[in-house]
Parts: sequence; structure tokens; C-alpha cells
Amino acid sequence: MLIQDLGWDAYFEALWSESAKDGCVPGRVVSQQRGLWRVVGDFEECWAEPSGKFRKESEDGGDWPAVGDWISAEIRAGQQNALIQSILRRRSRFARKVAGKQITEQVIVSNIDVALIVAALDSDFNVRRIERYLAQCWESGARPEIVLNKADVCENPLELLAEIEGVAMGAPIFLVSAKTGEGFAALEASFKKGQTMVLLGSSGVGKSTLVNRLLQEERQPTYAVRESDSRGRHTTTSRELFLLPGGAMIIDTPGLRELQLWNAAEGLTQTFSDVDELASQCRFSDCQHKKEPGCAVQAALASGILDAGRLESWRKLQREQEFLLRKVDSEAGASYKKRIKISMRQVRDIYQNRDKGKN
Repeated sequence: MLIQDLGWDAYFEALWSESAKDGCVPGRVVSQQRGLWRVVGDFEECWAEPSGKFRKESEDGGDWPAVGDWISAEIRAGQQNALIQSILRRRSRFARKVAGKQITEQVIVSNIDVALIVAALDSDFNVRRIERYLAQCWESGARPEIVLNKADVCENPLELLAEIEGVAMGAPIFLVSAKTGEGFAALEASFKKGQTMVLLGSSGVGKSTLVNRLLQEERQPTYAVRESDSRGRHTTTSRELFLLPGGAMIIDTPGLRELQLWNAAEGLTQTFSDVDELASQCRFSDCQHKKEPGCAVQAALASGILDAGRLESWRKLQREQEFLLRKVDSEAGASYKKRIKISMRQVRDIYQNRDKGKN
């Protein structure tokens, strides 16, 4: 296999010419398991581990390799394993805030061209979740596309398709059934040789079944979802890149039970461009879109142009980003605390003046 078949192009060639090290060759990370990375390039696929220097840099705050990364690899004798010396600068990266209370970025995959957001047309269907994925996908540098799976078990797929069209903001949407093959001709026609795609979505939406149909063989294990709530369990336990018959590549990922946004301000603007456009028409530049006179957002709600759930989703994701910014940016955190103190002082003064008037 040639590295050009793995997505190597002029962009990475230029990076390599700037940072190439003697005795090293470029390779791509195709899977990861417990501190080891599977890499391939113009050499036989093998396991790789970080060199001592690279491990120290990563432990000191640098990036660990992610599936999709291009690395500088030193192939050991017999090409049985390799040492990772460095990571080439990423062209794109899909990341999230690591699950839990820790304020840290987790890079899920890198160097992707298309992010396929997979949602199932069953009882787990959730428009607000798709908005969340869209925001992070637009931020990643990849082009988001939406795959609505399990059309064969949905009684009203066109109604749900119309609902998603209202929030997609131009992202292509594919209505498919990984079980029957319905809609796959249009989906596969959109693939291009050499491009890298990633499947994103919750457990049980059918990502592994999609991969198997695209590969035309049973490579990924699949299990039925619970009938009570259409939730699945983690059948895919690691991220892995597959080369499709047509020459495109696709990365399967474990279902994300939790997707907290990471540094997705621009992604939110793209995802909620309709809300931002309405907000720009408000009479006051600092309008909170609640009860202010001349609020274009409230007018759109009243007329039915804007859905109340979408507005609340926008507000919720904005609050998440503001909270994250305060945690990672000390100046933003200090500014927020200052604003709160001023507000509380103003409220206290109001009550004190009111009490004086009573006396």
C-alpha cells in the first residue's frame, strides 16, 4: 500500500519536508489500543509505541497520537514494530471536553475531511443531540454530513427528515437503512477516493452495521439495541480506520455517551446561523432575547419561524461554552466574577434604597 492511498497529499508532503528526521518515514495511525498504536505507510502495518522523548513531551502536556494522525515513525529491525518520534501538524481534529469534571480536551480523531453524524430513526432520535454534534463538527475543520439510519423501522421517516433539514444549515442529509441497503447508493456516491471520513454518534445508532455494509463484509461486531429505549451497548471498543472498496477511508468510533463541546464558538455560529441572523436584527445590541422591546428573536418565536426548542438549545450550548472559557481562560474567569460582583452590588443598592423609602 502506498501512503497516497491513505490520504497523503501535498499538504502533508510540505509538512514532512519541514520536519523530516533522519531514519524516519511517514505513517498513519489506523487504530489505538492501551498505549499502543497501529500504524501503516510505505511499510508493513505494525504496532508502534512512543519514543522516550515523545512520551515525555506528551506527558508534559503535548498531544498523544489519535487515529487519523500522520506520524514520523522509526521502523525497527524486521519491520515488526516502530517508534513514534513526532506527530505532523493536524489539518483537522474532532475533539470534545473529556467526560466528567476534568477540564481537558480529548481528541477523538484527526485529519478527517467528512464527519458523518449518524442518528437512528427510532425512539432514541434526538434533534438537540444532532445540533450538538454539528457544532463540534463545524469547529473541527471537517465537513459535517448527517446520516439518518434505520429508515426501515421508522413509520414517518420523511417527517423526521424534514425536522432535521430545519437544523442542518446546509449540511447534506442521507436517509438510509444499514440493514436493507436503502439509500446507500446516494451515500456512497458522495464518497471520494483518498478522503477520510469518521462515523460519529451514540451507541446503538448502527455505525458498525454501516461500516460492514460499506466494506461489503462483516468486520465489526453488532448487537441489537434494547427494545425499551432503543439504546445500544458499546459494540465498538476502539477507533479504527478502514479502507473502503472505492478508495475512501472511514473511521469507526465507539458510541459517545456524552459529548461536551470543546472550544466550539465558531461551530456554534455556523450551526445556529439562523438564530444569530435574527439576533442581529434586534433593536438593542445587548438584547437577551427575553422580554426586551424590538426583539427579533421573540418575534420569530411568536410567528412560528423559530422553534422554542432550538432557541433553548442555542442558549444551553452558549452557556456551556462560556463556562468552559471561564475555566480555561483566567482573564475570562476574572472578568465574569467582576461582572457578578457589580450585578450583586447593584441589586443590593436597589433593595437598600427601597428599604430607605419605606422608613
